[in-house]
Amino acid sequence: MKSEQQYIDLYQQASQLIKTHSADVLNAVRDEAFADFKAQGFPTKKVERYKYTDMAALFAPDYGLNLKRLPIPVDPYETFTCDVPNLSTSVYFVVNDGFYTQALPQNKLPEGVIIDSLNRIAAERPDLVAPYYAGLAQTKDDAITALNTMLAQDGLFIYVPKRVKVDRTIQVINILRADVELMVNRRVLLVLEEGAELKLLFCDHAADNRRFLTTQVIEAYVGEGAQLELNCLEETHLKNTRVSNVYIDQQANSRVNHNVITLHNGITRNRLDLVFKGEGAECHCNGCVIADKSQHVDNNTLIDHRVPHCTSNELYKYVLDDNAVGAFAGRVLVRQEAQKTVSQETNQNLCATKTAHMFTQPMLEIYADDVKCAHGSTVGQLNNDALFYMQQRGISKREGKLLLQFAFVNEVIDKMELVPLRDRLHHLVEKRFRGELNKCEGCQLCK
Repeated sequence: MKSEQQYIDLYQQASQLIKTHSADVLNAVRDEAFADFKAQGFPTKKVERYKYTDMAALFAPDYGLNLKRLPIPVDPYETFTCDVPNLSTSVYFVVNDGFYTQALPQNKLPEGVIIDSLNRIAAERPDLVAPYYAGLAQTKDDAITALNTMLAQDGLFIYVPKRVKVDRTIQVINILRADVELMVNRRVLLVLEEGAELKLLFCDHAADNRRFLTTQVIEAYVGEGAQLELNCLEETHLKNTRVSNVYIDQQANSRVNHNVITLHNGITRNRLDLVFKGEGAECHCNGCVIADKSQHVDNNTLIDHRVPHCTSNELYKYVLDDNAVGAFAGRVLVRQEAQKTVSQETNQNLCATKTAHMFTQPMLEIYADDVKCAHGSTVGQLNNDALFYMQQRGISKREGKLLLQFAFVNEVIDKMELVPLRDRLHHLVEKRFRGELNKCEGCQLCK
């Protein structure tokens, strides 16, 4: 039986139950998403954007779902910490796919800023959600987005009104918690109006040693002159499968800094679609992957330059050990109208063993004639000459290897604008290379 059939049957049997526990705005696009998913099925490796990950195999197991919205027995504020020293944050929790509302940060948000349950705001303020929800994440274009849209019942909604700056970094800790194997379908909607500023840190953790399958769709609308820093850190475990699709819409003179860091995982598939819709916009998209054992990490990006005078920079680096598999496919599309485009795309990779595999495919598609664009990739091993040099000066081979790997990924981490987060990641990355970061550091649930 095809993997998608169980989800088709599930929706046909439980669609009314799903809708009963969801707001009308979310339900309005649900049936259309189901039709799109049913028509497409899971993408095969023959589909260009999915050629490095077998999606049907990921979704084949029969996971449980919390469609009745039963409460999850966990108090994250008492048992879970994800501290970044010297970084002043307002901490919010999403447990599986539900926004945790039993206790919220005491810090007062600027006037008009909303950080809340997507389902609740969609029900209470549909005028804020309806114009944006499922606008960027088109279900006709992607089966995984369609699956998420037809099943998602809650998630996170963040709204920042015109010319409002949120000074404190918003830290959102996504906790996977279950007593059975569980599928989670999480939705995130970010709306930054003209001139707004927001810094976000998403931390993904698994509190139980169970098999989890997470689909996540993030839609981010970045208005004219607005600034968004979006940092995504995954630190789960080998039984976790994570499929995340991020869609970003940038208006004129806006700025986006998107960083995705994979420190611990099982199988991860990240997709980023970013569109420039206004002149003078700028984005910096960076990725850092550290994988060993049999871990699999696939990053797929599309930067769409639709208008003139926009700038994009991409830098993704992988360090693969043991039998790990990495994949990067990045496409920069410069349309005919997008004159004066500046773009740089770089993917650099280290395979620490002969059994690690890296697939890399940087793509540059240009239809304009007045641009400055470049792209490139490298795959290699550690520099033996450098290792020998360090050994000659009393540094062990193992320590020298760690130093070279650490220096290699530092370039990505140093591009982060939040200095305390940058320092924290330096610490976590070093521990990861030393094999000392097997569980979520500071997490009482994982002890």
